[in-house]
Amino acid sequence: MAQRVRDLMAANPIEMDARTTVHEAARRMRDADIGDVLVMENGTLCGIVTDRDIVIRGLADREDLTGCTLGDVCSKQLVSVGPDEDADAAIMRMREKAIRRIAVVEDGRPAGMLSIGDAAVEKDPRSALADISAAPANA
Repeated sequence: MAQRVRDLMAANPIEMDARTTVHEAARRMRDADIGDVLVMENGTLCGIVTDRDIVIRGLADREDLTGCTLGDVCSKQLVSVGPDEDADAAIMRMREKAIRRIAVVEDGRPAGMLSIGDAAVEKDPRSALADISAAPANA
């Protein structure tokens, strides 16, 4: 039987409002040991912010991050999958779009997050990416 996205995804993604400061989001990501948060606006998923977005669209573009919000730095070209979609098809979509993380949405609400690292751990556990993804976080 084919693997489904729900078999690989990290459930219960962290959602934060688009008006949340980048500083607050970075702290939350650090504390939860994650590299992304889903961005919500008026109760609707509107984007994703990764640690890389914070650096590239936040720090690199601004001298001062005071007042910089997730809405200012998030990727708004959100690509998503459903939890019951075929995992290989979701991974192929990630490859086609050149993205490392994809939001899992069910009934219009965030249900999880699938990262290329999560997929590697399950589908190719002997790969270098799987080894890196399964390693404990750097302190």
